[in-house]
Amino acid sequence: MSRPRRWARAFRTWLLRGAVGAAAFLLVWILAYAVLPVPTTPYILQERARLGGIERDWVPMEDISLNLARAVVAAEDANFCLHWGFDMAAIRDAIAAGAARGGSTISQQTVKNAFLWHGRSWVRKALEAAITPVVELIWSKRRVLEVYLNVAEFAPGVFGAEAAARHHFGISASDLTQRQAALLAAALPNPADRNASAPSDFVSRRARSIADGAATIRADGRDACFAN
Repeated sequence: MSRPRRWARAFRTWLLRGAVGAAAFLLVWILAYAVLPVPTTPYILQERARLGGIERDWVPMEDISLNLARAVVAAEDANFCLHWGFDMAAIRDAIAAGAARGGSTISQQTVKNAFLWHGRSWVRKALEAAITPVVELIWSKRRVLEVYLNVAEFAPGVFGAEAAARHHFGISASDLTQRQAALLAAALPNPADRNASAPSDFVSRRARSIADGAATIRADGRDACFAN
């Protein structure tokens, strides 16, 4: 065998081993986060460095008001309990609407927040698409939502339901009312410009709509995967 062919074969072997090693590491990471509190995320680290500090306290799902869980699902992914990580109807609607709206599910957002970086690169989107079904297979829906509610940003530098409840309303996440939960959910898409504790008219209207949606998913059973 010629030297160039030996080098090409060695390079392919190295690439294969690297890919297998990376996949194994990622699987262990996903398995660990299925049971352990998520200590931090790439975006939280970035914001801590930028702001000089952040507010965050991990709390288990049983210490987060179902008012907030339902409000966030109603606002971000009403069919959360029905899909396998991707809401194909929402994706089709997003494509039809162009860049005006997004089609990411809570599962996809959880993967992005917990394992990846923020941004619109195709590399990140491809990794998100590859990891999301694995997370859905290994984690329960309740666990997906628990992680999301503990890593989502509710105000600049304020991450997770507990820190958000204390920052905005001076209470624990377990004590959030329906109105307070809806206001927090209304701030989620853009917490830098939407203030849950000093809501604009738009945020107030949005919160009322979210509260109605939360009541709907409770009535029709679309909260069954995390409320029971």
